[in-house]
Amino acid sequence: MSPFSTSPEAAAGFALTRRGFLKASVIAGISVYIAPIGSLSGRAFAALFEDKNLTPVAWDAAKGQARFRIDGTAKVTGSKIFARDVRARDMPGWPAQQAHAFVLRATLADRPYLGFDLSRLDDGLQPDRIVTADDLVRDGIAFPEFYGDDMLLPAGKTPAYLGHAVAILIYRDFTRFRFAKDKLKFHDEIIRYGDVTGPLERDPWGSFRYVRVGGKTAYDDDVYSSLKDAPIFPSMMRKHQPVWPDGNDHGKLDEQGMAYAGKIGESLTHPPANWLVMSREYRTQSVDTSALEPDNANCWYDAATQTLHMVVPTQSPSEVAENAAAMAAKGHFPVRRLIVYPCYTVGYGSKDHYNMPFYGLAAAMYGDGLPVRLANDRYEQFQTSLKRHAFTMRYRIGVDKESGMLQAFAADMECNGGGRMNFSPSVAMVGATAAQSIYYFPQSDLASVAMASRAIDAGSARGYGTLQSMAATEMMIDEMAAQLGVDAIDFRLKNALRSGMKNTQGAIPAGAIRVDEVLARAKAHPLWTQRDKKKAEYEAAHPGRRYGVGFACVQKDFGTGAETSFARVEIDETGRISLHHTAAEIGTGTSTSQAVAVAKWLGMPATDVHIAITDWPELPVVTSGDPYLMSQADQDKLAANPRWSPGYASPSSATNSAFYFTHSTREAARLLFMQGLWPAALSIWRRGLGGGPAAPLVVRAQDARWVDGKLSAAGLEALPLGMLAKTADELGLVTGATVHVFNRWQWAEADWDLGDGVTQRLPVDGIALRFGKGGANPAAVAAQAPAVQTPAAKSAHRSGNAHAKFAAAVQAAKGANVTNGANGAPSPNAGMQVAAPAPATGYRTVDRKRVYYPPVQRNNAAVTYYSAVATLVELSVHEATGKVELLTHHSIMECGNQISPQLVSGQLQGGLAMGIGHALHEYLPLYEDGPGNGTWNFNRYHLPRAVDVAVWTQTGEVLPPITETDVPKGIAEVVMIPVVGAIVNGLAHAIDHRFTDLPVTPEKIQEVLA
Repeated sequence: MSPFSTSPEAAAGFALTRRGFLKASVIAGISVYIAPIGSLSGRAFAALFEDKNLTPVAWDAAKGQARFRIDGTAKVTGSKIFARDVRARDMPGWPAQQAHAFVLRATLADRPYLGFDLSRLDDGLQPDRIVTADDLVRDGIAFPEFYGDDMLLPAGKTPAYLGHAVAILIYRDFTRFRFAKDKLKFHDEIIRYGDVTGPLERDPWGSFRYVRVGGKTAYDDDVYSSLKDAPIFPSMMRKHQPVWPDGNDHGKLDEQGMAYAGKIGESLTHPPANWLVMSREYRTQSVDTSALEPDNANCWYDAATQTLHMVVPTQSPSEVAENAAAMAAKGHFPVRRLIVYPCYTVGYGSKDHYNMPFYGLAAAMYGDGLPVRLANDRYEQFQTSLKRHAFTMRYRIGVDKESGMLQAFAADMECNGGGRMNFSPSVAMVGATAAQSIYYFPQSDLASVAMASRAIDAGSARGYGTLQSMAATEMMIDEMAAQLGVDAIDFRLKNALRSGMKNTQGAIPAGAIRVDEVLARAKAHPLWTQRDKKKAEYEAAHPGRRYGVGFACVQKDFGTGAETSFARVEIDETGRISLHHTAAEIGTGTSTSQAVAVAKWLGMPATDVHIAITDWPELPVVTSGDPYLMSQADQDKLAANPRWSPGYASPSSATNSAFYFTHSTREAARLLFMQGLWPAALSIWRRGLGGGPAAPLVVRAQDARWVDGKLSAAGLEALPLGMLAKTADELGLVTGATVHVFNRWQWAEADWDLGDGVTQRLPVDGIALRFGKGGANPAAVAAQAPAVQTPAAKSAHRSGNAHAKFAAAVQAAKGANVTNGANGAPSPNAGMQVAAPAPATGYRTVDRKRVYYPPVQRNNAAVTYYSAVATLVELSVHEATGKVELLTHHSIMECGNQISPQLVSGQLQGGLAMGIGHALHEYLPLYEDGPGNGTWNFNRYHLPRAVDVAVWTQTGEVLPPITETDVPKGIAEVVMIPVVGAIVNGLAHAIDHRFTDLPVTPEKIQEVLA
């Protein structure tokens, strides 16, 4: 029997995920607590990290900007802020003695592993504890399902990939650990193998196909698309390759899609006379994300209290806690409590759903009471960290030679996912859906397969498949323009996607598409207008060097299609603002940007910032099912519970901070303003005879403005924030607001009565409010008093959690006439709005009256939010050596309203460096001669330096927003992509050769020039 079978969710027959699992794990005997920096029952851990290392936002009121990052000083002065810096002696309540461990790994994956030989270790250097697969099996310790089988490889099995772990060696002291590790490093002979049998052969990790046939114009209804109809999946596998359904004009939806795919293929194979059809194959390499902080974990199993502590760097604290609890619950070591400490980190995707935390957990179980630290050196990091996928892309594009308009696009892509699945299916899917870049194609057939191999695992590395597919598209479009004899930017302008047009999945992107403005600016830039003149002048002045200018422009999606987060914004009676958020800081400045985001509504940034929060007792959201796979009927049924959401909390990934996380932050701040500070201001302005100074005026909230931390409207006296906060507290108005949000390529909305009897629709699916003086708005409580007496509500209040309420809602939903999700799912007992305060939080959860979740069909849209970036590159090529020198580069970005221009600039500069490395320098062999053999480090891997990236001559500009209401857009990934295509296109201008295989190394250039 499942240990979770007694939970109401299980009894109701629903799968458990995220919050549902965390609650169920308490029933299983493990209470889960995530203690982000500054929150361990608080004070000792807070003193170590936040109070000591983080500085409040220094606010420039005149510019409305932060002067520096809240974590900036700590990082540049080397303070303890990364998990890697933490030792046992730093942790309150931990033993002072620190144990250390390292992992033995197989460096061959084409023969069975038979064991290991530690005879190289002299007397005294033998490990204090050796952990093998046999130990894990005996003790019930295994990877969470997402990470696959064989956490440690059993003897007799062939490794699934190069670098497969076979044993963990634990030492109680650092000195012996260090000497032993050095003794064994680079000695592959310690691992024993059988005869060569060949690598494992497996089916692909995932396969996807998106077919679209547009209407008569770009704005008419599609004939067929994945959004309107369905994406296409293989009908079977044959010899580990996907077999697509047979085409049938009148068959099932996928068969109809394949029939259209066949017609698109036929038009490209036998095109009309006026078409130019170009076919190319592009290859892009495996790349290491080279995160500053190598993977690590420091974990302590305290057998006396049956508590497991984990200090880990992670982009996804909820995922680590959820899976660690599941892993511990299945093991034979008694664990009653799990505490996870997610620290600040740097990831670029490599610390999102990565397996190091779970190796740390396993090591801790065998630490004999000591905390065990498992920390990669840089060789081990190259050998084990998640990589950017290597892609092979076969493209065919047809264009009308007379009109210059693109007609059809067919693509067949393969990405190498390596030995464990990770996010490879999703990367393959995103690579396909991004391949259109900035262009409108009337017809498209885009297929992508994530292959399983013996390479190191590849995961959600920055770019997520789009760098690979869009860079190739930009190379091909540039070459096509040259063959047509037209200006490359003019060709792009003619075919650029405009607002209201559909993407290759049939979805209309959100907001205004401004790529035409970006292109127009690039076309007028001197680098472009004077490129031929300057080429002649430069080459005359620099014999032996070739000069070129290249251009590329892309727009990339941001988000995952199931973005969800919590935010809590509070103000005390002195006007001090605090922010709590589920976002994790991974080096992008999220903690700073979210602190600044509240200023839009509160006039000042948050002073106290707490991130990576995953426990929200004041807003008990439950979740079940898979937001990507659930049926519309299931979503409608589950949404009848006013506390249910399709998701709990997203990791920090997919460029989701600026748009998605800011949405929850600002919605919480908006509620605090509208329900607290604004009515407080009105109460002050209306004091006095006849309604005070406000009586003769029309005073509206939309006219409110903050000036130097003071609020005014309609010419009324500007009121300091502290005065407003004190008044709101005295009047029992809202002084804190917590929200939960969900986005499936559009925001979930719900109808709310916040106590004034007026129903308003807000883009959040969960609300909890805190009122001044530790109580609730009396009117709101009085208005809701009858509803509080319902049995379901009373049960929920007594229990302090949402389980009883959820079970009642599920039962009610079974007999309810629930409408389609697009029209809204009504909540049972809709009259009940304000629940009793959650214990120890002072918050009252407000139940929505009706919710409007995006229909599940929108999953087929794949993306709707885009930001655009173009890059011009000026370069020279040394004929004798083939070395490429970047002389300068200029980028043009469209990202809505910037929360922090300095952070945007930093993202642009860092992204450009990463893109330059991808185009010219960085390369990892996939197999036996690659990093899986444990010998790779930065002596072999060329990470670009300042001299490689034109650090002193680069420039950039940002399009001004259309209005001050433009939303901020995610740009962390898109900034790195156009420079790749621009460099390759610049090389074509310089040496008249178009490369299709990245990186373009000096050796490849020398071959061309020979």
